[in-house]
Amino acid sequence: MYSALISVALCGVQVAKSHGIQLRLQESSRPYVLQQNWGAYAPYFPLDEYVSPPTSCEINQVNILQRHGARYPTAGPAASIASAVSKLQSVASFQDQSLDFIHDFTFNLGTNDLVLFGAAQSLASGAEAYNRYGSLVSEDNIPFVRASSSDRVVKSATNWTYGFSAASSLRFNPVLSVILDESANDTLHDTCNNIGNSDNQTETWIDIYTPPIVKRLNDAAPGANITSDDVFSLMTLCAFESVATEAVSDWCGLFDEGEWKSFEYEMDLDKYYGNGYGQPLGPVEGVGYINELIARLTSTPVNDSTQTNSTLDSSSITFPLNRKIYADFSHDNQLIAIFSAMGLFKQPRALDPTNSNSGGANRSWVTSQLVPFSGRMVVERLACRESHREANEAYIRILVNNAVQDLDFCSGATSDGLCRLDKFVESQSFATSGGDGEWQKCF
Repeated sequence: MYSALISVALCGVQVAKSHGIQLRLQESSRPYVLQQNWGAYAPYFPLDEYVSPPTSCEINQVNILQRHGARYPTAGPAASIASAVSKLQSVASFQDQSLDFIHDFTFNLGTNDLVLFGAAQSLASGAEAYNRYGSLVSEDNIPFVRASSSDRVVKSATNWTYGFSAASSLRFNPVLSVILDESANDTLHDTCNNIGNSDNQTETWIDIYTPPIVKRLNDAAPGANITSDDVFSLMTLCAFESVATEAVSDWCGLFDEGEWKSFEYEMDLDKYYGNGYGQPLGPVEGVGYINELIARLTSTPVNDSTQTNSTLDSSSITFPLNRKIYADFSHDNQLIAIFSAMGLFKQPRALDPTNSNSGGANRSWVTSQLVPFSGRMVVERLACRESHREANEAYIRILVNNAVQDLDFCSGATSDGLCRLDKFVESQSFATSGGDGEWQKCF
């Protein structure tokens, strides 16, 4: 990836890497991979090899929407993890030797911030973007980068720019140009005040899959009084400690493959009913970004009455329409809302909180595949030659975590994922209508 050994400051952390970033949490194509069952706490993994567009098409614009990199737990979950660990550490002697490591364990994870692995994820993503789309860049047209104002999102965006710059041998040096305030109108952050939550669905599933685990742990640790919520916290500790140390945590071994798949399904329910299709006010949170995307794709002013910042979006400085690469950095919940507003990953039936097999083998709503740490959606605009037309026709193609999407919501979409730009815009009537009045229900 890099032509020589380089040192890059990852928001205050100095690291040296050669020919790409080597991490101990390796990607794998095996049918079962532990870290690919961690839901929103999974590290990014590509769902497919990148497939170039047809030879009759040429990419002329790229829009990247990316989640921040791997982080420590937020404050509330961190406290719950500490409580669950404390319960186990209060036990004088375990009945199962596999738990003995717990007596010597120190819970010292931070809260909220990126871990070094998470910073490296964004660095690698920036380098990948240059290597894939560098032909679009010139000294007069470098990527335009925005981020939501959360510290981990801002640092992820900044690290992406470092990776892009390094991959270009410091020839092209994008900067973070706009930070959107999460306390105000922000298309990169979920801002619907009256949105519901997924508690009913996730708690229903927790009550189904955790009792055998609760019994096993309490039998092995007499007097610990582990609860179902503690089980969930300990499973998240596996993920958080693994990304923090870049090695699989000892806590991961307390749970088997079936239990990890049940954990993933809880995360699937959380996103589906929290900000996705199962949440009445979930998709409307994605409307503003889609209208900004349409503006860029069509080189027309933003037309939106939801959560866009009209002052920023009406300025050619803070919302230019002439760039060839755009990169926006956000959170997992907002990516879910945008996918749902757009029509991606729509399920034939709602997820069943009592049955993880209800969607069958073809269920595409799997959180670790949608919004892992550093997960991303890429919208490519292409000019394609058509034999019956003198001028090239504008098309779009969408990739999520490297996999080309079929765009079955877009009339005339081809088998290789291409859809005419005008048909794509037509397909986004939910966004272009301002969310069919749903946005007003948020306040």
